Amino acid sequence: MTITLLLSRIATFILNPLIVLGFVVATIVFFWGIIELIAKADDTDLAKSKRNVMYGVIGMFVMFSVFGILRLVLGTLGIPCQGFFC
Repeated sequence: MTITLLLSRIATFILNPLIVLGFVVATIVFFWGIIELIAKADDTDLAKSKRNVMYGVIGMFVMFSVFGILRLVLGTLGIPCQGFFC
């Protein structure tokens, strides 16, 4: 097994599912924060809901950045990546 094939399989079977999982978690946190923000609009504890929305946006940004960096590194090194996001 060559190093290129090994890195390709790591990217396909480990890193891409982790990135997808991160996107899903960040999206759930974001929408949960929005739901809480709407439900508790007249409550005095809006800071927690706003923080959840902010964490969701930051999480989605980080996952998008990790995805872009991974694609950049794989493309630069000429490592093929098979799968849904490759």
